[in-house]
Amino acid sequence: MKKVLFLLLALLSISGISAQIVKPVKWTQRLEKISGNEFNLIMEGAIDDNWHMYSQFTPADGPLPLTLEYKNARFNYELVGKTKESPYKKQYNDVFEVDEYYWEKKVTLTQRVKIINPKLTTIEVKADYQVCKEVCSNDDAKFTFKLPKIPVAEDEPTKAAAAQTPDAAVASDSATAKKDAVKDTISAKETIDSKDLTSHPINPDSTENLGLWTIFFLAFGAGFAALLTPCVFPMIPMTVSFFTKQSKNKSAGIRNAILYGISIIVIYVTLGLIITAIFGADALNAIATNVWFNVIFFVLLVIFAISFMGAFEIVLPNSWASKVDRQADRGGIIGILAMALALAIVSFSCTGIFIGNLLVIAAREGGISPLIGMFGFSLALALPFMLFAIFPGWMNSLPKSGGWLNTVKVFLGFLELALAFKFLSNADLVLQLHLLEREVFLCIWIAIFGALTLYLFGKIQTPHDSPAGNLSVGRIMLGLLTLTFTIYLIPGLWGAPLKLISAFPPPLHYSESPHGVGATGTVMNDKTLPEGAVLAHDMITFNDYDKGLAYAKSVNKPVMLDFTGHACVNCRKMEANVWTDKEVHEIMKNDLVLISLYVDDKRELPESEQYTTPEGEDIETIGDKWTNLTITRYNTNTQPLYVLLGPDGKDISPTISYVGKDEYLAWLKAGLKK
Repeated sequence: MKKVLFLLLALLSISGISAQIVKPVKWTQRLEKISGNEFNLIMEGAIDDNWHMYSQFTPADGPLPLTLEYKNARFNYELVGKTKESPYKKQYNDVFEVDEYYWEKKVTLTQRVKIINPKLTTIEVKADYQVCKEVCSNDDAKFTFKLPKIPVAEDEPTKAAAAQTPDAAVASDSATAKKDAVKDTISAKETIDSKDLTSHPINPDSTENLGLWTIFFLAFGAGFAALLTPCVFPMIPMTVSFFTKQSKNKSAGIRNAILYGISIIVIYVTLGLIITAIFGADALNAIATNVWFNVIFFVLLVIFAISFMGAFEIVLPNSWASKVDRQADRGGIIGILAMALALAIVSFSCTGIFIGNLLVIAAREGGISPLIGMFGFSLALALPFMLFAIFPGWMNSLPKSGGWLNTVKVFLGFLELALAFKFLSNADLVLQLHLLEREVFLCIWIAIFGALTLYLFGKIQTPHDSPAGNLSVGRIMLGLLTLTFTIYLIPGLWGAPLKLISAFPPPLHYSESPHGVGATGTVMNDKTLPEGAVLAHDMITFNDYDKGLAYAKSVNKPVMLDFTGHACVNCRKMEANVWTDKEVHEIMKNDLVLISLYVDDKRELPESEQYTTPEGEDIETIGDKWTNLTITRYNTNTQPLYVLLGPDGKDISPTISYVGKDEYLAWLKAGLKK
């Protein structure tokens, strides 16, 4: 009796906790006038204790990032620069295996706008965001900024009037006939800038600085790797000898070599400045997370990898090097700078691949990372020229140029080929095409590193390799290392987590066989699964309420509704720690029909199924539909949320949320007894 009473009290307390609408962020807004027709739209959120809200820069495959929509912008106003965010925290999430960026206590978003239609009276903004503690809530906030009267410039027509040519008017009418909300919305993904220095002051204790130091050391290592390529390494003794022999005295030679090194740094840092100036400090970040960017970079890396293996050589136009060489003959500082530029041009076929990778990594970090990256790369490239000029005796310790340089180049080509598929995987994950699932990705890597092992052991050769002879000890050791790594990858096909490379392959659930190739479990495939079902967690699972309920009626089983989210970290923890319990799993697999409804599914509903709630909420996506179901039926907006239904669709249990295994099992058993 005591056990029954305890169970009822536990269920009541759980139900009371989860069945409520939570609003952990309280928003305020204000308008700040800058000039006659320019304003700052300022949105400030106060976040409840123990809750945290995710930034729009939290990477894909992680928690749900903030998105902003600026309504009806066309012909009315322009966004000046990027939406600035107040400083956030950065922390690695070991469930999603990505860094997550989030705020605690408060958040401030600032967007500068320039009014181009003087008749405009209001600007509407919508923010969609996720907040979490033990549970997660996907919420939105709507802002309406009332504008004062905007002065009209008498000496020129407004941009709005100028834009309304007959053709533009026709296009505008056509767009309106479709869907104004989509056509007149500017996504925050195109306009955001959270890492601008004005909103992210440098703080020695900030985790953001760790990113910059990481970028620097990665770039520094890339610079040293570039030194060991056939395009750069032979230039060291040639260049140092030139300075020491052509200079009037030793000190002049050292001075010229140091100027030469500084010139190399200036050239590459200038390149970083130009890229940052053209694309903006954080536009690179938006590009780096774009599907098409990942596909294009995949193609470029494959081309570079094939070039490194000796199929062809990528070089900049010879005319560039010739013009720069003529400038180098002038001598003095201009001549030294020209020599450094000539090195950059001539060595591009080897350094280009490092620079490209470096800029992509820096782009993902945003801010001044491209500058830091180019500085680290060029510093490593320049140091040997300066040091060997100061200490020319060291030259005798340098290994002579030879076939080993081509081996280094081919080795890097194999690594680039492997890295290329990470970018293709990124695009596939975002689009959910399932073309490059975990098994396929691992098979590709096993093939690449297996071929690299054979190359290092001299079993295969590339066009520019020297005739095979005795293998050096270093090459044998490197071959053993790649062989070990190749063998390490193989168990991944059977479901091994491969923690050493967890950030590279697709996640475990994104695979043909979520439990590993050849794993035993539910013997199901696409042909034998019920219509509309998928196999997830080794269980028949539906992602549509109506189809799942219809199947439950046909087999006369109760239903478990699982309100979840792709970006819900505690949903993944429940699935990994509670659902995998043997007793829990047996009940869910054999006695229930699982219906998982993703509240953050951004796929649009057919227009015939879209509607507006009495409260004014637009239900446009699949996720909107399931979110509205949790609110209207269960008076809550948090995930995870679980409830048991009878085959007739009526509730047979209170809701339950993020709990331990014992509580969850007791809830399952109590519900099934009904």
